[in-house]
Amino acid sequence: MPKKPTSADAQLVLQLYDFRREAEMRKARTWFANFWPASANEILEVVNNFGTPENAWFRQVTGYWDMAAALVLSGAMNEELFTDTNGEMWFVFSKLHPFLAEARKTSKLSQLLLRVKKMAKKSKIGRERLSTMEKRFGRRREAAAGKSS
Repeated sequence: MPKKPTSADAQLVLQLYDFRREAEMRKARTWFANFWPASANEILEVVNNFGTPENAWFRQVTGYWDMAAALVLSGAMNEELFTDTNGEMWFVFSKLHPFLAEARKTSKLSQLLLRVKKMAKKSKIGRERLSTMEKRFGRRREAAAGKSS
């Protein structure tokens, strides 16, 4: 049986939320919200473009969520409370997931979002959330491709 959330778990959730409000993290999250890769190559363009704000923002957003997932997977934070209060992790992962295996292989970044992947696929709720978002984002990509044709 999973452990009940504690006040320490609640405090961690609130601290994670606070970190998301930091000025540079807000810029990174805003950029990421508008980043809609249609291929692994589009991810790699950002990943390999060192010294640019986009590269820093990509690393900041993906690193943040991978760190948060690691807290849960290590048992430092209650999984159910984290899942109930952090939908943005699935948003980030869903946008990249269709292209991650190829991006990891091509870039030799074998650890890119591995903890997020494990977290997202660990529970039925996580898998359902991932599936729902990927379908929605797939339709969005198709519509965007149709407009650019």
